[in-house]
Amino acid sequence: MVEVKWTPVIIGLVIAVILGLIIDMVLPGWSIIAYLIATIYVGYTVGGGYANGAIHGALVGIVAGIIVGILAMVIGGAVAGLAGVGVGIVALIIAVIIEAIIGAIGGAIGAAIKGEA
Repeated sequence: MVEVKWTPVIIGLVIAVILGLIIDMVLPGWSIIAYLIATIYVGYTVGGGYANGAIHGALVGIVAGIIVGILAMVIGGAVAGLAGVGVGIVALIIAVIIEAIIGAIGGAIGAAIKGEA
């Protein structure tokens, strides 16, 4: 059983959101780089090997994906009504899956950079 270290996860989430907004302003559509950078940080910080880094990175990705999906539902619902909420639900599911995978990869890379197997 992995004990979740919440401090690096929360810091990684804040990094992902802030860096994602900045990157999206400069390079629209490339904000996924922010999630990779944030999860590499989390994997490096938590220690404990590749699996621990991947789990913590995936956790950052899942929480960030939920936040993005909820924002998509709120904005989509305000703009397009019920159809927008439906699109937001699909965006939530896709965002959680993609960002969890990228988070796990980033977390494992962070653990590898730290040199813990």
